[in-house]
Amino acid sequence: MSNRFRNSSDSTLLHVATIGRTVALKGDMKLNLFTDFPEQFAKNATFILENGSTITLASYNPERELVHIVGYDTPEAAKMLTNAKLFTTYEATRERCKLKEGEHFWFDLIGLSVYEGDSLLGTLDEIERIGPQDYLLVKTDGLLVEKGLPETFLIPYIDRFVLKTDLEAKKIMVEGGLDLLEAS
Repeated sequence: MSNRFRNSSDSTLLHVATIGRTVALKGDMKLNLFTDFPEQFAKNATFILENGSTITLASYNPERELVHIVGYDTPEAAKMLTNAKLFTTYEATRERCKLKEGEHFWFDLIGLSVYEGDSLLGTLDEIERIGPQDYLLVKTDGLLVEKGLPETFLIPYIDRFVLKTDLEAKKIMVEGGLDLLEAS
């Protein structure tokens, strides 16, 4: 999840969806997801709005991308939530979303050091999704910037480039990253 999904006033919350227009007569609304984990939108799940209030889901239809919020049972009531951003906590995300072996939440990767061999290339600043591909946006190490290299560069988040992620050591090991930096 990139930084654009964070609530700027509270860095402990993740922006996971935005409510769209109302649909039909019972207050159903379109839900625009900003997450790879639609399973967290289960019945009775709660989310935090920008103003700090909470809402509870009465239902979620993933095929039609529709959501119904408890207490918003008419189109007029539901319209009050149009464009509202839904946030959740890191802890709730970890509880609701199950990762496969070797997978990591984006928010756990931000801030890790990026190494190629023994050379520090920089720090992971953000993960960007460009089209179908994810990219690591790396803030280049100051010593490399002093040598005239760019302040930031992108590494495709694929096995060819990203060899290993070690959360305990706070390191991401890459191959070909220096070439990408020099070509940036």
